[in-house]
Amino acid sequence: MSAAKRGNPLIILLVEDNPADVRLTQEALREGKMAIDLLVAKDGRQAMDMLRRKPPFSEMPRPDIILLDLNMPKMDGREALAQIKRDPALKAIPVVVLTTSKAEEDILRSYNLHCNCYITKPVEFDQFMHIVRSIEDFWFSIVKLPPKPDPV
Repeated sequence: MSAAKRGNPLIILLVEDNPADVRLTQEALREGKMAIDLLVAKDGRQAMDMLRRKPPFSEMPRPDIILLDLNMPKMDGREALAQIKRDPALKAIPVVVLTTSKAEEDILRSYNLHCNCYITKPVEFDQFMHIVRSIEDFWFSIVKLPPKPDPV
């Protein structure tokens, strides 16, 4: 049974260093159909600490899905994606690359690192809102997500 059907909010980890894109994503999800808890990591290093529940994130719930930007400080999204997909405890979490890059090399590398899909962020507000709502509809209404492991 999905988290939404159990009455628990769905959990999205947004890995994004641009505060404006974080705000737009929050707004789009707020207007969505489902109860969603949006957790935000400002770079790949913080995302990995959150996913691995390193202090101060030891109580962080496991996300149902990760929205990952590629170009960030400290640890970029490519390295974070590689680490997520190499980690047996994390690799089943779907990762949606959501980035401004249209470069074929970024697209190919992301899929080679086993991202679940690659979406180029639109520049226009309405299109961005549509994309985020489409992600919500697809991943939480159509796709059957893997069960979360029991907490340790």
